[in-house]
Amino acid sequence: MTDAFQGSLLGWSEETGLGLLGSSVRRTVLDHGAWVDVRPGWLTGADALFERLLEAVPWRAERRHMYDRVVDVPRLLKFYGEGEPLPDPALAEARDALDAHYAQELGEPFRTAGLCLYRDGRDSVAWHGDTIGRGSSEDTMVAIVSVGTPRALLLRPRGGGAALRHEVGHGDLLVMGGSCQRTWEHAIPKTARPTGPRISIQFRPRGVR
Repeated sequence: MTDAFQGSLLGWSEETGLGLLGSSVRRTVLDHGAWVDVRPGWLTGADALFERLLEAVPWRAERRHMYDRVVDVPRLLKFYGEGEPLPDPALAEARDALDAHYAQELGEPFRTAGLCLYRDGRDSVAWHGDTIGRGSSEDTMVAIVSVGTPRALLLRPRGGGAALRHEVGHGDLLVMGGSCQRTWEHAIPKTARPTGPRISIQFRPRGVR
């Protein structure tokens, strides 16, 4: 199902844990009221978690209409709705830690978790914002924990412009906040370089997709 996964010497541990947030989180203020927080290596034991999720999650393929044909979505997916048990205790712990850190700023808890499996460099997601629901009209947050092989996550102003690049994997945390979902776009581009698989875990508040 995936290319061979090459773990990180720093990320491999059977025990999964979370580092501190607080001052270890680096915020980049963007235009139009948007911002991005990055915390490299937040989740320890990330490679072991990757292996557990790869086996435990009931991954599924999706197809979508594009112009006059139906095409495969170039990644595998699983969405965990509000109240649905998550596939590993580490995800619930991460969500609780994010709730505590962002409680005052967000004003509500993270409720759902969307998981995406990028099997190799051919899997990708095009430029988009999470604007189904409240993200189209309200400031919100999407918190992404990445496990597996690092991949480039690009951000650019909606309508085009210079892109920012973050390589995320092996337990890195990236949070998009403020107006980011409606005034900026993000993407995971395809790459011709040999690359192993990555799982993206996206925590969102109620009503944000």
